[in-house]
Amino acid sequence: MAVTSRTDQQRDLRREIDRAGYYPSLVMDVLEVALAGEPVRAFLVHPETMFDRTEVRRHITTLVLTPTRLVVAHVDDLPGEVPIGAVNAAATTEAVAVREIRSVGLTHGVNDPATYTQGAGGTELTIAISWGAVTRIDLEPATCPDPECEADHGLTGTAMPDDLVVRISAQAEGPHAMAAATAFATELSAATAAARE
Repeated sequence: MAVTSRTDQQRDLRREIDRAGYYPSLVMDVLEVALAGEPVRAFLVHPETMFDRTEVRRHITTLVLTPTRLVVAHVDDLPGEVPIGAVNAAATTEAVAVREIRSVGLTHGVNDPATYTQGAGGTELTIAISWGAVTRIDLEPATCPDPECEADHGLTGTAMPDDLVVRISAQAEGPHAMAAATAFATELSAATAAARE
């Protein structure tokens, strides 16, 4: 991997946001506020389009790693109220100290693993990052081994960290997106390892 300067990284970040084509000026403005002048070490820009029965909504998630923080920006379409069909957007940023990141989970998807050759890369990459801000709780009724029991045994369940999950697919987004996701995951993993030393 070639060494790039801070200016190069910021220019490359802007280029990727422009390439995504989803309100690039808004995305850059909210990122600049959240970055507060810190240099960009690595980044991942992930645009998505979601379909429901009546409309199409766009969303972009931008992850920026600085020497001390992970900055996450989300920009979403919001349906407008007046005039009919107008679109508004909501932009949210969160900055997490790298030392506060509890885990970085990487799930690599590979087609036909029997023929996989080392260094070929996968066909999907899911990046799950947890820092303890959000926990998903899945509950279900507790059961009893006695089939005749009619008592209420309460609930049982699991609590799972659910701060951020980003899934990149080579088939949907192309090899450029997979390479960018892999490079970002590598940098983030290295940064969190260094923060624990």
